[in-house]
Amino acid sequence: MKRIGIIGCLAAGLLLGSCTALEKKQQAGAAVEVNGQYLYRSTLDSLTVGLSSEDSLRVAQQYISQWAKDILLYDKAKARTKSELEQLVEDYRRSLYVHAYEEYLVDRRMPKVVPDSTVQQVYDRMPERFLLDESILKGIFVVVPNDARDIAKLKGWLTKEKLDEIEKYAYQNASGYELFTDKWLTTTELLAHVPAERAEIETQLKNKNQVEVTDSLQTYLIQVTEKHLRGERMPLEYARPEIEKIVLSERQVDFLNKEREKLYNEAIQEKKIIFF
Repeated sequence: MKRIGIIGCLAAGLLLGSCTALEKKQQAGAAVEVNGQYLYRSTLDSLTVGLSSEDSLRVAQQYISQWAKDILLYDKAKARTKSELEQLVEDYRRSLYVHAYEEYLVDRRMPKVVPDSTVQQVYDRMPERFLLDESILKGIFVVVPNDARDIAKLKGWLTKEKLDEIEKYAYQNASGYELFTDKWLTTTELLAHVPAERAEIETQLKNKNQVEVTDSLQTYLIQVTEKHLRGERMPLEYARPEIEKIVLSERQVDFLNKEREKLYNEAIQEKKIIFF
């Protein structure tokens, strides 16, 4: 039978410790017992520091009520669903062990290298999978103050990709300079450095190879050396990381299925599986 053992004169002096009619089995310092769980006076005291006697009693009663209800509800739920929860816990424990072991197998025994020929095959087989949702570009990025000298010359050097002249100019006048002819930037990455709307950048990229944006202080110039516009197919080198993920994911599924099959066959041979 569920019971709540509370000090008999709570209303008269719960926080003053004047009540002595506790159950014989109550632990020292405990104020309330519910199904073998104890709430101690020290906990109640910490909740009522600085409060009047009336407020202390109200706060203590509210806390005791909520604390007792939580325990009673938990015990009721545990008694009703114990076997069900134990099965869930066991299933979860098993899945954790299996997952950890499979990760170990994949890490130690599954080949991770994806040959160029495989990358090309996937790229050719799934053209619709590798379409750009935003434009990408390679090029030269220069930021100069609006009052910098010879900006027109700089634009000409950028058009002709005269790197020596561009670098000399940038060293003397630019507030920002980056040569990214060996890596792809997305429009999102570009917009982190250029005060423009995506639509404006996309329009300029579509129509020309020198992008220019100006604000009240600076002029931002991007000379595009290579580009692929939104909706176009990704270049193979750009798609490669995604292709490798696809290949390795498929390889992992196949690898783990074979490992499971291997374990099953070995268990049959070693008579660990018995058919009746």
